[in-house]
Amino acid sequence: MAWLGLALLALALALMMTTGWPTYAVLLGVCTLGALAGLALGAFDAALLQNLPWRIVGLLEHDLLQALALYALVGALLNRLAMAEHLYNGLRKALAFVAPRAASELAGMVLALMLAPMNGSVGASLLTLARTAGKGWAAEGLPAAQRTALVAVTSTLGVIVPPSLVLLLLGDAMLRAHTEGVNMARTLALPTANANRIVNTQDILQAALVPAAALLLGWLAVAWFGARRNKPAATAAPREPMQPREGWTLLLVPLLIGALLVLVTLGRVRAVEGAAAACVLLLGWGLVSRQLTRAVLWQVLDDAMALTGALYALLVAATTFSLLLRGFGTDGLIARLMLSLQGHPMVGLMAVLAVLLACAFVLDAFELIFLIVPIVMPPVLAQLDDAAWIATLTLLVLQAGFLLPPFGYALVLARGQVAPRPPVAAVARALAPYLAVLATVTALVMALPETTRWLRTSPTALAPAEPMNNEAVDRLMREMAPPDTGDSAAPPEEK
Repeated sequence: MAWLGLALLALALALMMTTGWPTYAVLLGVCTLGALAGLALGAFDAALLQNLPWRIVGLLEHDLLQALALYALVGALLNRLAMAEHLYNGLRKALAFVAPRAASELAGMVLALMLAPMNGSVGASLLTLARTAGKGWAAEGLPAAQRTALVAVTSTLGVIVPPSLVLLLLGDAMLRAHTEGVNMARTLALPTANANRIVNTQDILQAALVPAAALLLGWLAVAWFGARRNKPAATAAPREPMQPREGWTLLLVPLLIGALLVLVTLGRVRAVEGAAAACVLLLGWGLVSRQLTRAVLWQVLDDAMALTGALYALLVAATTFSLLLRGFGTDGLIARLMLSLQGHPMVGLMAVLAVLLACAFVLDAFELIFLIVPIVMPPVLAQLDDAAWIATLTLLVLQAGFLLPPFGYALVLARGQVAPRPPVAAVARALAPYLAVLATVTALVMALPETTRWLRTSPTALAPAEPMNNEAVDRLMREMAPPDTGDSAAPPEEK
């Protein structure tokens, strides 16, 4: 029956690719068919499905998922208010003094860097950048293919730059997968059975800092050299006086964003607290600048509710689908296939990364984290215990999947924001140097895992002496993200 679970997963992916139906609707529909088939064939008992409400309630109790709605609100505020536009204009005018030919391209990348930790998703970042930097590049006469490539590349910085929502949710998923992997290693007496550490969110945030910095520096260098090579000196950005509003925005916003980034990365502030602080600051800025009118506020709330509802629906659907696959024993089948490579764990890791890269053509980051990572990661982490290093590689691979022509998620969205739509071949040529830098950083992280360990300072937890149930995992997650805000009721154990 385990192969039936794989068939259901293949059916769900095929429907996502061919129908355009919402992902949560596809997953729930396939789950319904699979559950009826499983009950009819006697693959599992109906009691398994009775655990679903407790699984969902247990997930929603985590403050990390409560922060999801706040991140959606931050993204909606950034998209509706003019703060991003003021930042871009201020950055462009400031950079015109040091890099006049590449001022606009570098300004767009620095803007994306500052907004990446605050936006809720790649799509939200892309829309904000297309509305601000994209319009500026179009006004300067930058070719459509280059504009598309730049918007796509900069929008994916939110995948790797801490403390983005994608990175935080992956940290949550990796904690659970690492716990399952350690339990699996103990059961099978694998060499990693004595691993003394369960990864936490701060480990992954800090592990991603050095690769993210290397990637950003490489992309800035590509943009700078490309502008110097392709732009004549006559088209250099003029040195314009900065307006007071642009100057104050450029002075205050980077300081506040940097402070929140450092505090969250060091574990001094929870993700939900950082997101709430960003929301309050943006709302206050909108009121003071008189941009947050009643009409704009309704649009912001409508955008935030729509994104939040879609993400929670996806979470419920992915949780339901994962429970069904466990009922069929598909997770055990995948574990056996991966453990058959026990003597070659790096081969198994490469296979998992290849699967994630292929799925990134169909699924966005949240779908991959909720649906694919919990299935494929535990057997990998049973053989390789550095989960923060593997999480960093996962982030880089997801970023590559969003950019690879012709079906990369960010690439498709970026082409839709440019009129007339540029040919895929021209966009691919413009993307090539950025993808080369991304591939180089990924290869270096793969070859040198210590690059993800240089900045790790957060405390780690000892692996438990006995396999952990869901209640213990939930308790461990709360303990690993200081400061403590109190205990919450945990769902009962599964039957």
